[in-house]
Amino acid sequence: MNADRFFAIDDGPGGTSRQLGIVVSGSLTEGLEVRLASGVSVEDMAVGRYVTIEGKRQCFFGMVTDIRLETTDKQMVGNPPDVSDSFVADVIEGTSTFALLHVLPMLTIPRGAAAQLRNEGPQPVKTIPAHYSRVHEASEEDVSAVFGAEDSSHYFIGTPLDMETKVCLNLERFVERSSGIFGKSGTGKTFLTRILLIGMVQKSKAVSLVFDMHNEYGWKGSWEGHGDGVKGLKQLFGQKVAVFTLDEESSRRRQVQTDHVVEIGYDQIEPEDIEMLKEPLMLSPRAMDAVHALVKHFGERHWLEEFLKLEAKDRDELAEEIDPASGTLRALSMSLSRLKRLPFLTAHARQDCLKAILEYLDRGTNVVLEFGRYQDLTAYVLVANVLTRRLHEHYVERKEKAMGDKAQEPRPLVIAIEEAHKFLNPEVSRQTIFGTIAREMRKYNVTLLVIDQRPSGIDDEIMSQIGTRITCLLDDERDVDSVLMGVSGKNELKSVLAKLETKQQALIFGHAVPMPVVVRTRDYGTAESYREFGFREAAEIHTLVNEDLKLWDR
Repeated sequence: MNADRFFAIDDGPGGTSRQLGIVVSGSLTEGLEVRLASGVSVEDMAVGRYVTIEGKRQCFFGMVTDIRLETTDKQMVGNPPDVSDSFVADVIEGTSTFALLHVLPMLTIPRGAAAQLRNEGPQPVKTIPAHYSRVHEASEEDVSAVFGAEDSSHYFIGTPLDMETKVCLNLERFVERSSGIFGKSGTGKTFLTRILLIGMVQKSKAVSLVFDMHNEYGWKGSWEGHGDGVKGLKQLFGQKVAVFTLDEESSRRRQVQTDHVVEIGYDQIEPEDIEMLKEPLMLSPRAMDAVHALVKHFGERHWLEEFLKLEAKDRDELAEEIDPASGTLRALSMSLSRLKRLPFLTAHARQDCLKAILEYLDRGTNVVLEFGRYQDLTAYVLVANVLTRRLHEHYVERKEKAMGDKAQEPRPLVIAIEEAHKFLNPEVSRQTIFGTIAREMRKYNVTLLVIDQRPSGIDDEIMSQIGTRITCLLDDERDVDSVLMGVSGKNELKSVLAKLETKQQALIFGHAVPMPVVVRTRDYGTAESYREFGFREAAEIHTLVNEDLKLWDR
């Protein structure tokens, strides 16, 4: 056998990419072992890089998931040669010593005129290439064939490692099911969320309602290295985005242009909303039983207002009447009294903020609800649950009225929530509106975008319904297992996830991409990036208008 035939480095199909090596062993489930060609430096290889494998009948597209060193003679491990001699080093490199790439094949790319006539795209891999099939670096054309070019449905999210070609999400598929952005603190989850929300605004595949706990998405956001902050959705897209606020004073101080001030009435709060506050308010099971008893006694719309009015003597008399011990009602009163410290909670809201939100959403305007100074979990969980529950009820009613008439259906809605494990943990997910929405899989045109640094805190059943998962670096084994639950090639992807950098890198897999992909996310926060999103500064607009007027005068 002529070894040069197999190990010579040459261009790939069409002369667009170089050969890396050949397939020497492997299986469909465990992946392929690729022996690296002698002229290719192992230090140029990286976990997460894409390769193509030229089979006899089809081309395979895969990802490098591991790299290791091997020797033909095991004695060389215990008695290594003197490689300070360059001649010795050259002799043994690629012959006695070599490198192996572990490649996970994921798709087949149809080749030939017949496939083009049938308009075939990438297909899930069901077989493997033969021994000694040549392995090449994936070209930009290969990556584009797999992930699609940017168009009305495909949105540019980032670039593969060591490549400049674009990786696109299919936004139509992205909003069909709930999705998630995960990563430990400081890895850029907020950064990624902004980019995805921008895509939804640009492509108009859905409208979004963002519960903005830290005031990052509406008018202005923060980002390391940008002392003045970065532009939010409202600055970039103007009338396509409405900013609601719970804290009008904070908005004025931050010079945020708001469209509506939100108030929540006591009469809008139901036992389910209090159930969600068991942890921050430290409510016992007996306290929750007392809540239901109060609802039965005072009525659904008046129970909280009337209970918070009670003096100690009246509360003890009430305890004798409705059964709970006086101590239970006393503790419940102390816990619920904390709600009085939230100025946006009133006995009766002056305006129905849900009606205002729905009016904007129906016009195709995205809504960001800023929490101002009220960034504690009590305020966030309560407001998000109250509004989402009522919003879901409205969408269910409208969807059922529009049975069989697509034109009458409400626009697809994506609700973005941070600290998602507080809404979707095993204890409460079956009882909350967020758990219901995640399980419905867009049955009523509503899905979730969950952002969380502790995915292991989310109920396993809910995680199984998360269609697209975008994962930054995670270092907790339980969180990694939770994110990769049910994914083919889990063990290989674990090693890929562990090698991510702490900033601006993410592993994306699921419903909106044909295969897992590691990307360096696109830039955000520079003048050039804003222009890519369609934003123009006032001076630039003025110049463009003057140029148009000059052309018109001619």
